[in-house]
Amino acid sequence: MSPSPAFTRGIEIAGVGSALPDRILSNKDLETMMDTSDEWIVQRTGIHERRVHDPDTGPNTTTLATDALNKALSHAGMQGSDLDLIICATMTPDMPTPSVSCLVAHHVNAGQIPAFDLNAACSGFVYAMNCAHDMIRSGAHKNVGVIGADLITRFIDYSTFGRASAILFGDAAGACVLRECDKPAKGLLAQSMHTDASRAKHLFIPGGKNDFFEMDYEERRVLRVQMNGPAVFKFAVSTFPKLIEETLDKAGVDAHEVHHYICHQSNARILTAARDRFGLPEDRFYINIGARGNTVSASVPLILDELTQAGRVEEGQKIMLLGFGAGLTWASSLWQL
Repeated sequence: MSPSPAFTRGIEIAGVGSALPDRILSNKDLETMMDTSDEWIVQRTGIHERRVHDPDTGPNTTTLATDALNKALSHAGMQGSDLDLIICATMTPDMPTPSVSCLVAHHVNAGQIPAFDLNAACSGFVYAMNCAHDMIRSGAHKNVGVIGADLITRFIDYSTFGRASAILFGDAAGACVLRECDKPAKGLLAQSMHTDASRAKHLFIPGGKNDFFEMDYEERRVLRVQMNGPAVFKFAVSTFPKLIEETLDKAGVDAHEVHHYICHQSNARILTAARDRFGLPEDRFYINIGARGNTVSASVPLILDELTQAGRVEEGQKIMLLGFGAGLTWASSLWQL
C-alpha cells in the first residue's frame, strides 16, 4: 500500500505499553475450581497461568487501558495532550456508555479529542491499527493512541460446566502511539480484514434468550462465553496461514523478510503450525500464551510491548500483526518500522 500523492510523510509506531492485573490464576488454582488438570491444559493449549482482575477491587477495562496508553505515551516521549484521536479495541467495555476510549481520553488529559471504541473481538487491535493508520494517512490526524483492552474473565464460568473457556482466557491491555513522521518508507505495507458471521455460532456471548443461535437456551449460559473449541481450532489452523500468505502477496514480500509475526495468542499449537507452514524459525513467532492466556484484543499489543522491552524490535524491520476471533473475524497488518 503506497502513500497517496497528497501524503508524502511516513507513519511510525512511536511508543508501546501494556498493563496486567496483579492477580495470577494458575492451572493448579483451576484444579480446585473444576474437573481439570495442569497437564491436560498445557497439552491442549500451552497455557500455565493467566492474569485476571479481582471482581471486588479491579482493575476494570478503563483502568488497564489508561495504564497501557500512559506507558505508550511515556515510551514515545509524549503526553496525552499531544494526541488528536484515541481508538480502543474492546469487546468488554465497563458499561454500554460512555465508551472506554472516551474515559481514557479524560484520564490521560487528552482534552476534547475524538475517541471511539471498536469491537472486532480478538481481531480488534489489528482492525484498529489499520483504521488509525489510514486516518493519519488521510491527513485528518497526526498522533493517534490505539488500545486493545479486555476483561474477558467477567464472562467466564469457573466451574466444570464452563471449563472449555475458563482454561483459556486472561485479562490485559496493550497500546501503541502512532504518529506522522518525516520518513515516507515507514508505515503500513499491506493489510487484510475479514468476517464470516455464518460461523458466529462457534464463539459468542449471549445477552438473553434470543441470542443462542442453534444452541438451546439455558439461563446459566447467559453472559458467559460459549465456544465450540474444535470448530474454532479448525477455523484458525486453516485460516491463519492463508491470511499470512494473502498479506505477503499484497505487499510483494517474502515470508522470511518479516522479522516478527505478532500473533493473537489463542493456542500454542495453532501458532506452531503456522510457523512450520512457512519454515520460519521460532524467534519469528513469539509466544507468550503460557503466562498470559488468551487476552482477546490485548494479546497482539501485549506481545509487541514485550518484544520491544526485550530489545528485539528495531527500526527498519518488518512486522506483521495478526488476529482472529469471534465474529468470526480475522485481520492482518504488515508494517515497515
